[in-house]
Amino acid sequence: MAPLRQDTWMAGVFFIAGLVLLAAGVFIPRATPPSLLIGPLAISFVGIALRRRAPILTLVLGFIALLGDMLLGPSLGTVLIFTDNIYAAALYGPAPLSRALLRITPVVTLVIGAAAGYVAQDWRAIAIVGVQAALVGIGPVITAVIVRQHRDQAEAERTRAEQIARLAELDRQTAITAERTRMARELHDLVANHFSAIAIQSAGVLSRSDLEPRAVQAILESIRENSVQGMAEMRAMIGLLRAELPDQDEPTRRRLADAGDLIERSGLRATLTVTGSARDLPAAVDLAAYRILQESLTNALKHGTAPADVTLDYGPNMVILTVDNPVGDHHPILPGAGAGLVGMRERATLIGGTFEAGPHQNGWRVRAELPLPEETP
Repeated sequence: MAPLRQDTWMAGVFFIAGLVLLAAGVFIPRATPPSLLIGPLAISFVGIALRRRAPILTLVLGFIALLGDMLLGPSLGTVLIFTDNIYAAALYGPAPLSRALLRITPVVTLVIGAAAGYVAQDWRAIAIVGVQAALVGIGPVITAVIVRQHRDQAEAERTRAEQIARLAELDRQTAITAERTRMARELHDLVANHFSAIAIQSAGVLSRSDLEPRAVQAILESIRENSVQGMAEMRAMIGLLRAELPDQDEPTRRRLADAGDLIERSGLRATLTVTGSARDLPAAVDLAAYRILQESLTNALKHGTAPADVTLDYGPNMVILTVDNPVGDHHPILPGAGAGLVGMRERATLIGGTFEAGPHQNGWRVRAELPLPEETP
């Protein structure tokens, strides 16, 4: 049943119960006709019907009904209904009203008890009337305050649960976005280098009709090797996504020490210079450096016009990778989307390094500085 409809039914039931009590004579007779007690009872009945919609008006109607009933009777029915009027005002009314009633009702109870004792000239009247006044005024207010506190606490917990659910959803969306970004970066690095080399070498063979059979054979072998390597890496990536390789953090374990082999397989003419003491690197740094070098070679192959220079500098706390290649005015065979630069910068940033790429001395330079942990030998 809807709350407002429930209040209406409750008011009707209480009104009928009050009439039954009046008919049974449960009131203090006065000189006035007992039928007049129906008036205060009806006023309190209206207060019950409005207890949720207008709690302050309910309290006002309850006081009016109680005052009229005291002058005409009093009757038990109106007094009992007044307890619900004051209870509803403390529960559904504004919070300041609830706190005010909690302070006022004890004072009013003491005043009523003291007045009753003074009028009756009997200290026992103080206890009897005071207890009755407390049951009518203090009891409902305290009960309403307790219920209100539990209700507010439940609402606060519900709000907190909703906030936690929203935060969990945001965390989930962030994790999904991060994973998609990682997958896009890996797929780009896996596919771009091999397929770019295949496309450029194939275009070179098709555009030249004067190549010797040995040169054609070498190019075809390079194309086949890039195809096989690309298929192997894609197969490893698919296995990782299907959780078939639980012990591997990356699709394939690539090492910066394989830079020479990477340059040879890329199909790009490049010179490799290694300075410092070459050594084993942490897996995250090793893979990031390898992928950055791989993407740099791919870009140099697509846009470069002459051999590139690759420099690996192994410092005590950092590995510095530099790739320089001349750039001409020709249009590249394969268009670029810019995802490679974004992926290289992301890889360097994820391990706390820096990445720079841009024009340099009539060419293009890629420079990545990747820090090493202190415990690295």
